[in-house]
Amino acid sequence: MEGYQVFLNQELDEQIRILAINPGSTSTKIAVYQNSNPVFLKNIKHTKEELQQYKTLAEQFEFRKNIICNELRNADIRIDLIRAIVGRGGLVKPIESGVYEVNEAMKRDLINSPFGEHASNLGGLIAADMVKNLPKAKAFIADPVVVDELSDFARVSGHPAFRRVSIFHALNQKAVARQHAKSVMRKYEDMNLIVVHLGGGITVGAHEKGRVIDVNQGLDGDGPFSPERSGSLPVGQLVSMCFNGQYTKEKIKKMIKGEGGLVAYMGTNSAYEVEQMAAAGDEKARFYFEAMAYQVAKEIGSMCPVLKGNVDAILITGGIAYSKWFINMIIERIYRIGPVHIYPGEDEMNALAMNGLMALKGEVEIKVYKG
Repeated sequence: MEGYQVFLNQELDEQIRILAINPGSTSTKIAVYQNSNPVFLKNIKHTKEELQQYKTLAEQFEFRKNIICNELRNADIRIDLIRAIVGRGGLVKPIESGVYEVNEAMKRDLINSPFGEHASNLGGLIAADMVKNLPKAKAFIADPVVVDELSDFARVSGHPAFRRVSIFHALNQKAVARQHAKSVMRKYEDMNLIVVHLGGGITVGAHEKGRVIDVNQGLDGDGPFSPERSGSLPVGQLVSMCFNGQYTKEKIKKMIKGEGGLVAYMGTNSAYEVEQMAAAGDEKARFYFEAMAYQVAKEIGSMCPVLKGNVDAILITGGIAYSKWFINMIIERIYRIGPVHIYPGEDEMNALAMNGLMALKGEVEIKVYKG
């Protein structure tokens, strides 16, 4: 690896390209960066008919890879200049935050999906396949949703049959935390931050000196309700519902993820639509919009004692962070905890590319995935 790093250091000021790949359930986003500057961005939409012909996500591999290659070719992107391909990290085993080179152990887990099947699993697989024809390039993933840096206390659920796990918006939370630290001329590893991601799912992480030591599992039932997820539910009522004979396991799971939150209350997973309804005088919309902000604020408050009250800043990011009304409802409840900074939106492509660039520059360690 040392010789490779020396070679890269000689080229970093030239036209070094990084390709970021982010496969989603109905789209594949790609971006090409020249050092830290984007030179090509594309969101490739996939129709229902295109995807229906594949029984599993793994079978979509060739289809998605070929589309990426065609788009790069049509845009006259010189792939021989690419030195890193960074795929969105999929559902691999729990790992520490960082940049990982795609190896055989990782490919096995991404293909066989022992930890879950998701479109993002294809990111690392496509990256690894493409670098076969690019001898000067490396394939990486960065900060997948399964990043796990929880403290031992955070893993305790209340019963030994259950264990809290870490699944959250690691890529965006970590990127925003580093961006903020840089803006105040400090190191992320020297700060205590509470980072809030407001999207289709909502996660709130306690970042202590560069590690997320506690965070709600926002995928399938923990923390605030969100546009399409129920968040934490009253356990006794949930158990009774599971055994009353009226609901299947699949229906219950849908209520928790996909048909929970604003979808259940208001019939839409768009926070913007609910905000517009509330602004037009719909009292029901106003109530649940504020209730969602209330639950987010409560989750932020719960992270303050995790950091022993030593909070350098609260960072709020994600798509819903564009709503000044929603943000103000949160701030009025939590502003005494620490200074609040808003970073609206989520730029996953930039985060992937910048992780690749840091790896190439030797600014971060390239970690080894062990299956």
